[in-house]
Order: sequence, then C-alpha cells, then structure tokens
Amino acid sequence: MHHVEVFLLVAGAVLVAAACRRRRWPAPLVIVAIALVVSFVPGVPRYEIDSEVLLEFVLPPLLYSAALSSSYRDFRASLNSITRLGVGLVLVSAVAVALVFWASELAVPFAAALVLGAVVAPPDAVAAAAVGRRLGLPRRVMTLLSGESLINDATSLTLYKVALVGVSTGAWLLGDAVKTFSLAVVVGVGVGLVLGWVVHQVRLHLDDPVVASAIGLLTPFAAYWFAEAVSGSGVLAVVTAGLYLGHTSPRAGYATRLYEEPIWSTLDILLESFTFALIGVQLPWVIRDVVASDQGLAHGVAVSLLVLLTAILVRPAYIFVTARFDHLRLRGSHRPAHDSLSARESAVVSWAGMRGVVTLAAAAAIPVTLGGAPFPERATIQLAAYTVALGTLLVQGLTLPWVIRRLRVGSADEAARDAAQEAATRVATAEAVQQALESRREAWAAIVGPENADEAIGRLSAAWRGRAAAAAVMLDPDHADELLPDDLDVSESTRGLGPLAGPRVDGRLPGKEESRRAQKLRRQIVAVQREVLMERRDAGELDETVMRRMMRELDLEDESLSSSWLERVQG
Repeated sequence: MHHVEVFLLVAGAVLVAAACRRRRWPAPLVIVAIALVVSFVPGVPRYEIDSEVLLEFVLPPLLYSAALSSSYRDFRASLNSITRLGVGLVLVSAVAVALVFWASELAVPFAAALVLGAVVAPPDAVAAAAVGRRLGLPRRVMTLLSGESLINDATSLTLYKVALVGVSTGAWLLGDAVKTFSLAVVVGVGVGLVLGWVVHQVRLHLDDPVVASAIGLLTPFAAYWFAEAVSGSGVLAVVTAGLYLGHTSPRAGYATRLYEEPIWSTLDILLESFTFALIGVQLPWVIRDVVASDQGLAHGVAVSLLVLLTAILVRPAYIFVTARFDHLRLRGSHRPAHDSLSARESAVVSWAGMRGVVTLAAAAAIPVTLGGAPFPERATIQLAAYTVALGTLLVQGLTLPWVIRRLRVGSADEAARDAAQEAATRVATAEAVQQALESRREAWAAIVGPENADEAIGRLSAAWRGRAAAAAVMLDPDHADELLPDDLDVSESTRGLGPLAGPRVDGRLPGKEESRRAQKLRRQIVAVQREVLMERRDAGELDETVMRRMMRELDLEDESLSSSWLERVQG
C-alpha cells in the first residue's frame, strides 16, 4: 500500500467527517457509505493495511482517549451492567455466531467458527455515541455503551487467540481458555494501574505541559505493548491507565489538561475517519476473494447474511433476558437505588450494536495458513465479518436515531439535575473562598493594618458570595433560597463582581509587590475552588461531566493569569 494512497484515504475521510460535523450528521455512518460507493469506482486501489497496524497503532489511542474522557465513578457504579455486556454478551454472541456458521459449514472445525464469532462479537460505541450525544441520550445509557466498548475488545481478542490455538492444535480445553482469560485480565489491569500511577507521578513533578502531553501520547502504546509482552490484555491495560489518569487529571497541571484536550480530539477524528473509511473500501475486494475461491459467492453471501442476522438478534435477546442483573448493586459501587435502565433505554442499548475497528482488524489478521495447513474457509469467514461490520453500521446505525426518537428516550431530567449540582457547588466554592480569605486576616493586618484588612476581606468575600448568589438564582431558581446562607441577600449578586484585587493602602494604586500578592491570591483562590470540585465529585455530590465543565473554567482562569501583561512584567 503506497503511503500517498493512505494519505488520500485519510484526507478524504476527514473532509467527509468535517462536512458531517457541520451538518450534525453521524460521521462514521456517512464515511462508511461514501467509502463503499467510492470502492466501486474503477482505478481505486486495494487498501491492504497490516492488521497489526490497526491493533497496535490505531486501537490503543482510540481506547485511551475514550477512557480519559470517561467517568471512573460512573464506570464503577455501572460495573455490573458493563461486565454483563462487555464480557457476558461478547461470549454469548461469539458462541451463537459460531454455532450458526458451524451448522452452515459442517466441514469447518468449531474452533474456526469460533474465530468468526470472536471477530464479530464486540460492538464499537463510536457511531452509537455520536448519535447518542446528538440526540441527548441519558448519561447512564452513554456510560453503559462507552464502558461496554472499553472492555469488550479485551474479551473478544482473548477469545480470538484461544480459538486460533484450537484451530492450529485441533483441540482446546475450556480450563485453559479460562486460565488464559484470567491471566490476561489480572496482568492487563495490573500493568495499566502501575503505568498510570507512574505517569501521574511524573506529571505532578513536571512543569512542562508540552512534554507532559508528549508522555500522554506515548502512554497507550506503552501500556498495550508491555501488557501483551507479559501475556496480559493490552486493551485492558490501556483502558485501566486511561481511567486512572482521567480520574486523577484534576491534580495535574492545568496547562496539561488544556494542551491535551484538543490533541486527543484531533487524533480521534483522524483515526476514526481512517478506520471507517477502510471498512467501506475493503468490502469489494473481500467479495472478489470469495469469488476467486472454491467456496462460491452465493453460498458465502447467504452464510454472511445469516451471521449478520444472528449478530443483530442475539444482542436484544440477551439484554432483555439478563435485565434482572441490571438491578444488582455491587458493594462499594455508590450506585443510586433507582438508576437501572428502563425498558425503553434497554431497547436503545440493544439496537446500538454497530461493529468497528476490532472486527475489521481481527478479520484482516486471520492467517492464510495455520499449523502448515490453509485456514478453513478463510475468505468466507472474512466476508461474513465484513458483512456484519457494514451491515450493523448501515442498518442499525441509520435507524438508531429513529429508534431513540420513537421511544422518546432523552435526558431532560439530567439537565435540571446538573444545574442543581452546579448551583450547589458554586455556593460551596464561595464558602471555601471565604474561609481561605479569613485565614489570611492576620497576615494582611500586619501589612496594611486591621481596618484595611477587614475592608479588603469583606469586599472580596461579598464579591464571591455575590457570584454564588447569581449562579444559584440563574441555574436553580427553584431552590436558590435553600442553597444560599441566611445572611446573604440575593441582591448581593449584582455587586462586587469587578476584577479581583488584593488589599490596598490609603486608596493608592497597587505597587509591584501588591500586584504580585494579588496575582498569588487569585491563583490560591482558583486552587481552593479546584479542591472543592474534586471533593464533591469524590463524595458523589457532583457528576463528572459537570465537574469537568467547571474545571475547565478554572483552567482557563489559570491560563489567563499566566498570559496576562502583569505576569509578563513581573516575570
């Protein structure tokens, strides 16, 4: 594959993605459809990408970016539901597909059929998440879909390796498969935690956001490759490291967070666009491989459609049969008592089974020969895998918005709950700022005198309490009176909102030393507010999404202090 052809594929896919973002269309689906049409144009080359490139260079950063933006608390709270889909559904889907394919191809060993089952079992949440965000799916649904996609790849790839061993040896034991899977889970999670802790410690002591961001870009590859080298799951190592670093990122430098967010967003759109375009342009060549083989195109298409139907139907059947497990509450999960999916939400989740990069990469990685013999019906297996990938993307992906609207699944209640949480948190941050100011009363009194210190603290406290009042009234007007202290009049929200300054002496303009103290005070106030956000998040009083939105405000304020003219003069 010539590098110019790969560049043209990526560039074209990004252009399509840009047009979709502007018109609020689901980019993955449109990219696949257009790539499929383009693939039939005469002169379009065959795109043969090494499967190892997809598994080792495309999959890790996509998983890591998704894990970074996921909420560890939400993930832990929904762990039983996520495991039910990310492990249980993958195994059931793989076995069901394998049995259907095996019944259609009796000459094929069951282990070879299980290879196909493992390839098509894991859904990819990219397309579903794009639709869900646009249509406002509830957060618990989005958490389940994203959490499932973070761990189902590890399940399917481990099963894939076990099935390949069965094909090469002619026999495999269930005990060995369980041992392999258990080892992959333990080692993968362990590697991810250790690497995540090391990277976090480095970031805490590194005052260079560019270098810290570079380390962040290397982290998913290091986690994946090291875990795979020691018989662990590279996927779980990447996911674990991403969840850990995403949860602890508020304690790292603000500049690193501001640097990393656009970097990962840019990388995501490049890799996702490339992957879905590759799915579309490869199908005609897979069909030609089946035609060239002695298996017959008509038979291959019939089997592929049967596998596609099985893959689509198994998911809703499994989800509704095992729905009772969604009501379980694991010890220490801090999951609300009434946070289970409704029947309508379960229906949406059951229809969000689109396949993606793992199915593509694993299908391409099926060896031509194994153990010195040709792999049984490799071309038909690959055709079935690509049919499932394209079929679920086009059939389920195109109809998912209609399903969501038809079932009227939305997140209106979450918006009100988020507003209430933010209002309460802003009041809490104002109280913490006031305590921080009070702790400096003696120091300021020694510098400017007790009266000036009292005046400065009173003025600054009124400003922050006024901001809290304004936020409470605008965000949660129905409960503003309950949130605000009894001694605070809502009318304070209209006063004291000028620029923050330190204590002044005799009304004079602040000198250089006073300005330096004011800058330091502003940074300390930002730090106090940041601590309040993390404390309330860890206590379960503030949702991760709301915390990150408010944290970004503080990061931008920190950035404005660093780039102000006063900072440059003093520096």
